[in-house]
Amino acid sequence: MLKDFYAEDFLIGFAARSNYWMDEPLLDHFNAVTAENMMKWEALQPRPGDFRLNQADNLVQYAQEHGMEVIGHTLVWHNQTPDWVFKDENGKEVSREVLLARMEEHIKTVVGHFKGRIKGWDVVNEAVEYNPATGKWELRDTPWLRIIGEDYIEHAFRFAHEADPDAELYYNDYNAADGPKRDAIYQLVKGLLDKGIRVDGIGMQGHWDLQHPSVQAIREAIELYSSLGVKVHITELDISVYTWDDRANRYPGGLPEAVQDQQANRYAAIFRLFKEYSDVIERVTWWGVKDSHSWKNNFPVPNRPDYPLLFDGRGNPKPSFWAVVDPSRPWRENQEKYGTAQED
Repeated sequence: MLKDFYAEDFLIGFAARSNYWMDEPLLDHFNAVTAENMMKWEALQPRPGDFRLNQADNLVQYAQEHGMEVIGHTLVWHNQTPDWVFKDENGKEVSREVLLARMEEHIKTVVGHFKGRIKGWDVVNEAVEYNPATGKWELRDTPWLRIIGEDYIEHAFRFAHEADPDAELYYNDYNAADGPKRDAIYQLVKGLLDKGIRVDGIGMQGHWDLQHPSVQAIREAIELYSSLGVKVHITELDISVYTWDDRANRYPGGLPEAVQDQQANRYAAIFRLFKEYSDVIERVTWWGVKDSHSWKNNFPVPNRPDYPLLFDGRGNPKPSFWAVVDPSRPWRENQEKYGTAQED
């Protein structure tokens, strides 16, 4: 099992949809799970005070029964948060005090409900973006920022820590290996730490492709983030076969062998790097299990098959899987050595 190959390195995780159980027995490869959507605000509290925790409870119970750590995703985000959170009964934006109270109630209710059962929380998600007006990477223009102010992030981390002092707390973002944004994320987390705010880890979303980012850029980001004394988590990992600016549908009928080889080599190079930094990387989590379940099949191009994960749509291990098993060896050698036992 994949988790066994990395037992001395870091946790091996996957993102669970509501139909996560359909991937059995593939899930035996993992020892950590993140809820893809079922722990976001719109799922847990779609209306004021209407907390719907059953589906998330089922996931946590499943994880406990199968020896998996659970990562809660996510408490504060600009997406998948109902409009009512930011509005009063007349449809106008609420005051800072009201929004802080709603944030506190949501975080403390949710984190408190799962206290002792969740390893850690993505407390704040994707708060940094490029501002073309200033030419700088700054806090994203969201209702959280406009209504509360820049300290909304501090409050979110404080509320989460108060609700479960033993849970780890993470900041999570995409393009976290890109130089200017990487530096902005570093400064954001450093500022929190300097104020005595507890932050245990930085989640680097791994929505990458065959070319970008470079292994060197990933290395530099891991080194920079870990220099803060926090752990690094590779979150939401999937290696698209399309670069961001390629919107063509090149592989509607399946992935050519040459591209499968290219993807496998890319995964191997990245995992050689991860193993090198296993002292600071705490977890690597794929954003899905099988290609047929990947969100990349509909983003950024709707209904375009992408093939970013380790298992094909039927649940068969791809060359990329064998590359990750032991990234120091060619994937075909790994398949020959471990394939029979793995596929029985």
